[in-house]
Amino acid sequence: MTPYRPHTPTAWFQVPPEPAAAGGPAPATMLFCLPHAGAGASAYRRWPALVGAAAEVVPVQLPGRENRFGEPPATRADEVVDELADRMLERAAHHPRMVLFGHSMGALLGYELAHALTARGRAPDHLFASAHRAPSLPRGRDDVHRLPREELVAHLMRMEGTQPEVLAHPDLLDLLLPVVRADYALCETYRFTPRPPLSVPITVLGGSGDPGVRPEHLTAWEELTTGPFRSHLLPGGHFYLHDRLADIVSVLTAGPGALAAPAGGTV
Repeated sequence: MTPYRPHTPTAWFQVPPEPAAAGGPAPATMLFCLPHAGAGASAYRRWPALVGAAAEVVPVQLPGRENRFGEPPATRADEVVDELADRMLERAAHHPRMVLFGHSMGALLGYELAHALTARGRAPDHLFASAHRAPSLPRGRDDVHRLPREELVAHLMRMEGTQPEVLAHPDLLDLLLPVVRADYALCETYRFTPRPPLSVPITVLGGSGDPGVRPEHLTAWEELTTGPFRSHLLPGGHFYLHDRLADIVSVLTAGPGALAAPAGGTV
């Protein structure tokens, strides 16, 4: 049997600098990880080592950041979802299971991708949605993408998701803020489309101290699927995942075993 080797990077999919050990059997599950606003695939660089052999971690690289810096960032979800769904199906063609994880903006994209993949004949096996209210709920504020520079920087400081040295460096801000504005525009101009609920199992996660995503915003995701539903609150704010990564991975691998091969399945 040919030893398994993770895929090489492409424009849409990056392999983090800390890949899980190769050479063993191919993981049954491909775990696509979708970033939050302003972030790139490197936000998931620590995941492969923690997830281990449970899944092949594939961070998604959206246009406008890191190795795709020269491309304009998307400002609407459909600009991303239509092409990305096709690329995901190609990438996961030889994996029996496909799981999505998205944090904040990534959770919103994950929901739309779950519908797009279902329409293409291969629904994901699980959707993990982190730090985002159910897409069916009214949005909070919708003006962040239009804020003046100083107010936008102050907003990012309050969110505590961007390194302070980046926010204090004018040249780095010049690179970051256009991507942040585009990502916030994507979220704030999103319009929920009523559709039959997914049949995909959904697990939602959130920070217990996140003022913008309260527990009832998370549990409202249950109405969007006929499949199994779980909800988990972890200590922290909107970016609790920076400090609670091990706990998040435990949620991904606990309970019904979302990242494990189904009983009798092929690994």
